[in-house]
Parts: sequence; C-alpha cells; structure tokens
Amino acid sequence: LKGDILPAGFDDLEVYTTRPDTIFGAAFMAIAADHPLASALAKSNPELQSFIKQCQAAGTSAATLETLEKEGFDTGIHVKHPFDPEKTLPVYVANFVLMGYGTGAIFGCPSGDQRDLDFARKYNLDFTTVVVPHGEDQNSFTVTDEAYTEDGIMVNSKFLDGMTPAQAFEQVADRLSNIDLRGKPQGSRKTNYRLRDWGISRQRFWGCPIPIIHCDNCGQVNVPDADLPVRLPEDPDLSKPGNALDHHPTWKFVPCPTCGADARRETDTMDTFVDSSWYFARFTSPKSSQPVVPEIANSWLPVDQYIGGIEHAILHLLYSRYFTRALKQIGLVDLKEPFKGLFTQGMVTHETYKDEDGNWVSPDDIRIETKDGERLAFVMSTNRPATIGPVEKMSKSKLNGVDPQDMLKTHGADAIRWFVLSDSPPERDVEWNEAGIDGASRFVQRLYKIVHEAMALGQLSPRDAGKDDRVARDFLAHVHATTKAVGEELAGIRFNRAIAQIYDLANGFSKFLPQVAKEPNGERILALRQGLDHLIVLIAPFMPHMAETCWQQLGKSGLVCDAPWPEVDPALLIKESTILPVQVNGKRRGEIEVPLNAPKSLIEEKALSLEAIERILAGESPKKIIVVPNRIINIVI
Repeated sequence: LKGDILPAGFDDLEVYTTRPDTIFGAAFMAIAADHPLASALAKSNPELQSFIKQCQAAGTSAATLETLEKEGFDTGIHVKHPFDPEKTLPVYVANFVLMGYGTGAIFGCPSGDQRDLDFARKYNLDFTTVVVPHGEDQNSFTVTDEAYTEDGIMVNSKFLDGMTPAQAFEQVADRLSNIDLRGKPQGSRKTNYRLRDWGISRQRFWGCPIPIIHCDNCGQVNVPDADLPVRLPEDPDLSKPGNALDHHPTWKFVPCPTCGADARRETDTMDTFVDSSWYFARFTSPKSSQPVVPEIANSWLPVDQYIGGIEHAILHLLYSRYFTRALKQIGLVDLKEPFKGLFTQGMVTHETYKDEDGNWVSPDDIRIETKDGERLAFVMSTNRPATIGPVEKMSKSKLNGVDPQDMLKTHGADAIRWFVLSDSPPERDVEWNEAGIDGASRFVQRLYKIVHEAMALGQLSPRDAGKDDRVARDFLAHVHATTKAVGEELAGIRFNRAIAQIYDLANGFSKFLPQVAKEPNGERILALRQGLDHLIVLIAPFMPHMAETCWQQLGKSGLVCDAPWPEVDPALLIKESTILPVQVNGKRRGEIEVPLNAPKSLIEEKALSLEAIERILAGESPKKIIVVPNRIINIVI
C-alpha cells in the first residue's frame, strides 16, 4: 500500500479472488465498507463516513447486492501490482464488497467481470483485455459493453500469454505461493464458502419465542434451561399494528437470570420454518414430553414420501435437511436424510382476461363466443370485448380464480376431485375449464347409475348355475386386471392413468350389465357382485363421498376407506385369447378373436371368413397373407 494518507499499521492489502488468472487485467482494488482500512480512513474523512453509512443502510442480502447500483469511494490510496512494481491500482471503498466473504477486499478485472466493467466505466478507469476467445484475432478483440467470461487464450499478461485461463490460474497461484512477503507467502490457495448468516427472527406474535433476555448490566443472557420452553402469552392484543409481544404490558418484563436486575425478553420470534423443519420427527411421538423419542422416531423415519408444492422444493426441504443433521448430531434421530421420496404437484391454472382499459376481469364476468373458428371474449357486465390472455396460476391479483364454494354447490366435491386428478399427470399444471368439470360431473352421475343398475341385477335370483360362462369370466378378468393396474398407478402417483383404467372398467360394466339382464345365470350374477365390490373400492380415493354412499347401500359394514384393497386373482390375469386387427393392403377392415399363440392356419381361416373381407375379395384369392403372431394380420390383394 502507498499514499500520503495511509493510516499507521496498514502496509499490505490482502485480497481474495476466484480468478487469479486475470491478475494482469486488474484495474482497481475494492474494499468493504466495514473493512478495517475503510474504518481507519473514515476517522479523518467525513465524506467517507457518510458513504460508509449509506452502504450499511442499503443492506447486504444477495438480492439487494444484485440489483444495487454499484458505487465506490476513491480513498486516494494505491497498491503495487504483485507482478509489476511499476503499476499501481487505486483503492475504492465499494458497496458491493462484503467483509464476511473472503478478506473483504477484491481486485477488479473489468474485461472479465460485468460488475467490474460497469464500475470501471462509471469511474472512467482504464482497463486491459486479458482473455481472448479461441479463434479470435488477439490484436482486434476488445471488451466494450459486455465482459468476456468464457474460456480462451491469455493476452496482455506477460508470462501468462498463450495459456488457457485454467493454466494461468495454476501458474499465478504457484508463483505467488513462492514469493516471500515479510516472512510469509504472498499468495495461497483457499476455499471460501458463500454461506451467509441466517436471519431467522421475525417481528410477529406467531412463532417460537427466542430464549434470550436483554439486561442493561449483563447484555444478552440465555434463558436458563429450567425456564424453557418460553411460552407465548395467552392474552395478546392483536388489534394494534406492530409486534404484539413488544406491546404486551407484562410478558417481556423479567428479572435478569444473572444479576437479578430488571430486564426484557427478546420480543422477536423465530420464523415458522423453525417449526416446519422437524415436525415429522415430532409427529412420531406427539404426546411425549420430550421433543423427540429416539427409539420411536428411528422406527418410523425417514419419511417414505413427501408431497408438496414446488415452492417448497428448495427452502423448506433444505431447512429440513439442516435440522435432521442437527438432530442426528445431538442423538435424537439416527438418520441424515429426512425424506426418501419427493413429489411436487402442479398448480391449478386458468385463462386470464382484460377489458379494453387493461383491467383484469374475473372469468365469472366473461362470455366466450366462437366466430369463424376464433374464440372471442366479452365482458358480460358491459357487453364490451375483452382480451384473452395466457393461462396462468390462479391468483387474486389477476382475478383468474374460481370460487370453490360455487363449484362445490354446482358440481360437488367428488366431481371436482375427479376432474383435477384426471385431466393431466399430477406433476403438471391443470387448466381449469368448464367443459372439463362438466364432463367429470357427468361421469360421476353415470357411474352412480351403473352402480345402482348393478345393485339391482345383483339381487336377482339366478336362473341356473351358468357353469364356465365365458362372458362372466371375461368380465372378471377385466375387473381383476383393472384392480391390479389401478393399485400400481396409485403407488406410482399416476392418478390420471389410474382414472383412465376406471373409465375403461365403467365401459366394461356398461357392456356386461345388459348381458346379465339377458341371461342372469349364477356365474354372471356372482361376477357382477364381485365386480361391484371392486369398483366401489377403486373409486373411493377419487370419489370418497359417492363411494361411501354406495358402500352403505350395498349393506357393507364399516367405511369403504377402511376396507382392504381387493385381492387380485392371478389366474384371471392369464389371457387365453387376443384380438387381432385385420388389414387389407394396410388398411384396417375388422378384427378377430383367436386363442393366444393360435396356429397360422386358424388365424387365416377366421380372417378370411369375416363378412367385410369376403365382400372385398369377391371370390378372388389374396396374393399374400401376412400374420404377426398375437399382434396383427394383413391381407394383400
């Protein structure tokens, strides 16, 4: 360091950099507002004092520093370049340098860092380009408005010229570590973590009290263990603005645990994530007087499946991992990771609408018309045109939400649940639309009708045993295959695919019911009764209200939600036959049912006997018949 106003005891400036390769591009030095050198200089410089206060008032959060206009104060002090004693660099106090990271001092290389470039241009500092992209002309490439931060070749860097930045990094680090400066290496490698102090205090009533007592004599004093936990008062006045604990007439006033003098409780509370970060461990023994009972917690944890919104996927889950590691260190749990599986569901979205003045309009006040294939929107209250905007997450500010109470009154909870789960995979967003909810409502009514028709037919007295009834066996095979598939899809959190299986089973019921009515033999009636039991259990997760109603109407005991999942008969899952599409010159003309692995001769015979095929052939023989076993048959004419 050199300068006429250099405070005593400041001979060197230690900086931290992640880019030592750009050291020959250094144009200035910057130190934090609370750097010891800045504090020493400010004692005799009122302007610098004012600048430091301005920096401190602006805040030091990452978001603040990212958007803050970069400002500096020229101290009038210079430093010598470590590899070029003839070159000196000005030292600035800057509002974007943090004392808590590295050494609180950096060198600025404008050609390789956009922040440094903006700073250099603001204060008219000269700088040199030190990295040129591969293949660029070293003599003509210059940095003007945008810093170059990618790989390339070192230039204007003396002994580093021609190297890559990675090679130059090692070269500079090695050289500095071998230069002696007042008895120690001039440079060394060090890893610095970008971790910041974690502010968890909040100025609100609802939260964990912070167990600190403020005493004028003793300072901050911990609440004694015997007085923990600190409990919130039962009589807060929440009608006033501000912190209810700070306003409380008695709660915050306590004697100091150390000296006995009058003292005050800390009135800030901890953020709610302090509670939500370890509740899963507490829930394993909720009635215990201890926070966590290790034996019980270890038998339950980790959580098998965590389901939550994507907004929790970073912060809340990260906090939970922190707390779990801490709980492990103090012996309350024996695990490092709290959750085995994570599933983040999508959001419910809706079209947005604006009137001619650009104001948001609720869907309840919108009428949609179609003219010449184009969807047009109109504001019903004014009968004026509206603009249809993008589909976005439902929000109060954009008025694109729907009143759930109105939906419940119109369609019922089962229909709404069915629509939301059936419309798309649960990890994707669901676009709310009236056509979709109307369709779900119709299906709920259709299913209710199917169930009651099946109940009526199931009470018929069979005409005969109906031994080896193929229709009944095929229906039961469909029921058991659906039961197996729905169970697997639910386990995989693929609700829309489970619902697709139930749609297909409903169609199977619609085909089977007339067959039972036509020939109500013993096998068909028993198959119908078993199928009905399966169906009601299958729909219970999606239509719980209707499922419970039907369960009671069937005369079943207890609740369907407590009923076990239906057992699947493996024998019924074995397919005895298959449906083969029949094509003529590649175009589908019909289908045939044949036994699995049927011989080619049987397949050809059944295909050629189809009425549609006979009509096309008109007595002529085909040129060729191609049979793909168990898949397809193609007749070439």
